[in-house]
Amino acid sequence: MKLFNQLVVGAAAMLFFACAGQKDQLVRIDTKHGQIVAVLFDDTPIHKTNFIDLAESGRFDSTEFHRVIPDFMVQGGDVFGKEDMPSEEWPLLEAEILPEHFHKKGMIAAARQGNNINPERKSSGSQFYIVLGKVYSELELTTDMPRLQSAFMQYIQVESQEELRNTYTRLYESEEYDSLNQLLLSKRDEIEQSLGMNLTKDIPQERIEAYTSVGGTPHLDDEYTVFGEVIQGIDVAEKIAQERRGSRDRPLDPVYMTVSVERMSKGKIEREFGYKYPDGN
Repeated sequence: MKLFNQLVVGAAAMLFFACAGQKDQLVRIDTKHGQIVAVLFDDTPIHKTNFIDLAESGRFDSTEFHRVIPDFMVQGGDVFGKEDMPSEEWPLLEAEILPEHFHKKGMIAAARQGNNINPERKSSGSQFYIVLGKVYSELELTTDMPRLQSAFMQYIQVESQEELRNTYTRLYESEEYDSLNQLLLSKRDEIEQSLGMNLTKDIPQERIEAYTSVGGTPHLDDEYTVFGEVIQGIDVAEKIAQERRGSRDRPLDPVYMTVSVERMSKGKIEREFGYKYPDGN
């Protein structure tokens, strides 16, 4: 039994040191606001390899964060636009949408065209975005909001709900959308009971914990490929998001990037940046 325990401990130690010695590519995105440091996921190899290739060849350099929205995301890396490639020739990447990678704050995901012309959810061959988002309540996350909206509109047509109908109209006309959202949620139980319906939406516990603590953009989940994570410098992305914007949310003062790649052991990345690699990676 003692020998068995020694073998188990020895095997565990070998596994630890093997993982610690494995090399990874550390991505550094330099901007006028500072540096963003990220790792890319091994289980999205198409996107990881493509991003590393573009970075190491210098093709990301001098591209911009061309679309920035506070409390939502910052998007950039339009390599092919910078290179004046005709848009119909821009390469796409096969989707690598995995349930364990979702849109919590700090995640890096691939931009893409909408489902109406891209039902396979293929990714842009260069453009990416960094998730910012906001913190949600558990009630928000576990409520089917489109169905609640529809049920709410049905509910306020009842003559006895005139006051509620007027409140909704006032908030809508004044564009107080957060307050409007909270109004709908406050009436969820009442509506479920009155209309005999269930407005609960299933969401994994891991996502609930993330979105109620660090935040993110849950409505994008399972629609876009998430392939990396910021491990240092999310405050830089937040500064970029605060830039004054013009049409199509483009910063009036361009925010250019330079992207470099550094090979570093996973063990050193964990020690220096406090990042924990998922089991098996």
